[in-house]
Amino acid sequence: MEDHSIIELYWNRSEQAIRETELKYGKLFYHIARNILHNPADAEECVNDTYLGAWNAIPPARPRVLSAYLCRIARNLSLRKYQMIHASKRNPAVAMSFEELEECLASGDLDDRNFADDQLADCINRFLDTLDAEPRQVFVRRYWYFDSVKEIMKRYRMSKSKVESMLFRTRHKLRTWIEEEGI
Repeated sequence: MEDHSIIELYWNRSEQAIRETELKYGKLFYHIARNILHNPADAEECVNDTYLGAWNAIPPARPRVLSAYLCRIARNLSLRKYQMIHASKRNPAVAMSFEELEECLASGDLDDRNFADDQLADCINRFLDTLDAEPRQVFVRRYWYFDSVKEIMKRYRMSKSKVESMLFRTRHKLRTWIEEEGI
């Protein structure tokens, strides 16, 4: 079923919207949650909460890109669940992804400035639009979906050194981009 039809089902408050969302995006939501939580039961709970979140958000929202909108719900729920469960522990995969990006996003003054998350997200999205398809896909797989380097290697049939160097170069370009944007 097409995304616009699924959105209409939500707007009509049809429970079929949940079933269609699950058929089309359920595996993707589970993949995101599992990469963050590393626990099948917790991942499944976040996937189910994603359907509830979509039901409560649409309407009034009418997302332009349904998959991105719903993946953001799944990702945010999974990250919240992760923080709740691991308040004193750290998931090495998620922690490593954040540490890699920290060098791009955290300059000495960034914490002192009160930039909205939306402004930073817009800046990063504009940056991603400038990249070729392959580095953009690798970057998104690593830092949005929290895929491991090994998973990215398999998905794109690349060597470990190629993935790591591509990520390194992309992070460097992102830092330069953010500095040029004045953030």
